[in-house]
Amino acid sequence: MSAAAILSSSIYFALAMLSLGLLLTVLRILRGPTLPDRVLALDMLVAIAIGLIAVLAIKSGFNLYIDIAIALSLVGFLATVAFARFVLARGLSPEKDSGAGRPLPTAQKTKHGKPARRNKKGVR
Repeated sequence: MSAAAILSSSIYFALAMLSLGLLLTVLRILRGPTLPDRVLALDMLVAIAIGLIAVLAIKSGFNLYIDIAIALSLVGFLATVAFARFVLARGLSPEKDSGAGRPLPTAQKTKHGKPARRNKKGVR
């Protein structure tokens, strides 16, 4: 088997695997279930697109594709940072909050300044 045949079969295998990854990533974007899942899937979509462009650059021998992949990676990084800032600024609603970020409840005190006692069932 010659080097050209190995390279050709490797290119087609890489294109098939990247296409499968692209399909599964689009499925994750559509199904969600949460906004951070979709943001992560969009970041993965950019990474797969960069891989596809790199494989096409190897197959065609056209070196300009590498520059396009580098520019896409920079735009993808900036988009990921922007999405992350959006998710942080949006925050979570109280009913969906799992308790992270909320302050711990402080012990209730009696009128004398001592902590309230609890009975056996945990009621004050």
